[in-house]
Amino acid sequence: MNSPDPAIRIENLRKRYGDKVAVDDVSLHIDSGEVLGVLGTNGAGKTTMVEMIAGLRKPDRGRVSIFGLDPQQDRAEVRQILGVQLQQAYLHDALTVTELITLYRSFYPDPRPESELLQLVGLGEQGKVRFGRLSGGQQQRLSIALALAGGPRIVILDELTTGLDPRARRQMWKAIEGLRDDGVTILLVSHVMEEVERLCDRVALIDSGRIIALDSSSGLVSRAGAENLDDAFVTLTGNELEDPE
Repeated sequence: MNSPDPAIRIENLRKRYGDKVAVDDVSLHIDSGEVLGVLGTNGAGKTTMVEMIAGLRKPDRGRVSIFGLDPQQDRAEVRQILGVQLQQAYLHDALTVTELITLYRSFYPDPRPESELLQLVGLGEQGKVRFGRLSGGQQQRLSIALALAGGPRIVILDELTTGLDPRARRQMWKAIEGLRDDGVTILLVSHVMEEVERLCDRVALIDSGRIIALDSSSGLVSRAGAENLDDAFVTLTGNELEDPE
């Protein structure tokens, strides 16, 4: 589907929980094929923003567009083009890896092959293992495979590699680079500076529910007069990013 619209457009997005404003008048667009990184401390509003983009939470105000579709009103259409991996995986402990992949593949008319998904996330030997018996890192990798089951045009990844060992982390980076090369649009929430610098075309810094800076990694470093992205984050937000582990 060719469209003049950006892959993702959010306009004046706002969400409040009681007295706390989690997302405060955020506007942003992500072009088709772009990888956008999102950096922010815990509680900065990253996950709430992501969940509203994915249609999992309804904004109090503002608009979200996924290739021109509204994730609240056009749920069925959006689900066919959007894959989502969130920090917490809520999957049935008794189902095996293969059973879960088979289930998720059944939701799409032209899913990615099961063997391809297992290989992509390094779970080729765990097909018969029940979800509840997987390690935390393996559960994370399975969640990524499920997000990719339908061959989505857009993928939202919330803390892609938190909890993964260095080898698995590098494997996931290669998988994301492959998606990028295929023209998939990616929204990546991360605490890992090396990950963001390696994978992302632009980076949005979020603080107290607002985007306070948006540029390439090198652009943010230059703007902050810093030596690296980590230092730039501290300079521009006044906060230190927590250790993802």
